Amino acid sequence: MEETSDPVAVLTDDQCWERLRDQELGRLVTRVGDVIDIFPVNYVVDGESVLLRTAQGSKLFELTVNDQVLFEVDDHDDTNAWSVVLRGRAAALDTTYEVERADGLGLRPWVPTLKHTYVRVQAASLTGRAFQRAPEPDRYGVQDY
Repeated sequence: MEETSDPVAVLTDDQCWERLRDQELGRLVTRVGDVIDIFPVNYVVDGESVLLRTAQGSKLFELTVNDQVLFEVDDHDDTNAWSVVLRGRAAALDTTYEVERADGLGLRPWVPTLKHTYVRVQAASLTGRAFQRAPEPDRYGVQDY
């Protein structure tokens, strides 16, 4: 993040992908009708897409009803924080080639359950912000204009 007086910086696409590659846990947001769900998922970045694994269930069902999703990842330390949101479409991998290739990326479930289905979230847009963490300015004192 560049040194600036603004505590919030817009991240470039490259900076967003770099941050996504450095993490393993994100949140997948789905929508079916009026129902919005959010699922914590571990993932890997593959090119300009995100791969996750899932079992049969509500997450996979919802992705087949409406493939438009959000995927969000964030992180922080004592002085900085960031958040990246990927908007895109999710689809289960269905060819032997795609699945074999995905098997080679090292994505393993964090919990001891069988998750046979790979899902790719292909990015349509990517946005990110980085934040400098610091105490709140005086809310009631003299303010600079």
